[in-house]
Amino acid sequence: MEAPAAVPTLPEMDVTDATFQTEVIDRSHQLPVVVDLWAEWCGPCKTLGPILDEVVAELAGKIILAKVDIDSNPGVAQAFQVQSIPAVFGLVDGKVASSFVGAQGIDAVRSFVQGLLPAEEISEVERLVALGDEASLVQALTIEADNISAVTALALLLVERDGDGDTDAALKLLDRIPESAETRRIAAMARTEAVDDIEATLAELLKTAKDDEADRQRFVDLLEVLGPDDPRTATWRRRLTSALF
Repeated sequence: MEAPAAVPTLPEMDVTDATFQTEVIDRSHQLPVVVDLWAEWCGPCKTLGPILDEVVAELAGKIILAKVDIDSNPGVAQAFQVQSIPAVFGLVDGKVASSFVGAQGIDAVRSFVQGLLPAEEISEVERLVALGDEASLVQALTIEADNISAVTALALLLVERDGDGDTDAALKLLDRIPESAETRRIAAMARTEAVDDIEATLAELLKTAKDDEADRQRFVDLLEVLGPDDPRTATWRRRLTSALF
């Protein structure tokens, strides 16, 4: 015997007193349902309706929109104890999770509807990266060897710890992922010893940077350590350009 065909889940439907239990209460155990209570004579309802249509359509089947004409379906209006319309209710697992009354702009409606969606489950890699300790980051990389967040977090941890072999291990890790401002900064930290007076060091290196490749690289690394948001970075980068050319 063939299994019965699955009932399709419609993103939008007109609901009556007779179908409310099946189409709204029962369906809300599968997907959140937004119930729009309206009437033909209600001007604000005609403003809100298209906005609800648009927002629900954006979510591509993650939300069901049930429209109820309260003049034809007083039972639903009575169940919600509606005193004015438009009135909108969000149902999740058979219960009202949120509601509002009156016409709202699209941003407010979008926020309301998205608030009914279940929180997205984070992946195991994301969970391990969020923990942030070395063992968790190593485990994350056994699952996804080139995960950018895990690589950069572990490389930074190794550089800051600066134990035997840590800087070399950090640089090898960074080779797994594309270069970025953050990878350049961490690599620069790995290659550069901490200095007490960074500007004095830059001034000394500037004297030899043109002819000494190692000094030029150390100069650039120190700028990477400072980072693009430090106002000194742009100043010293201009000075290096003037010295080289």
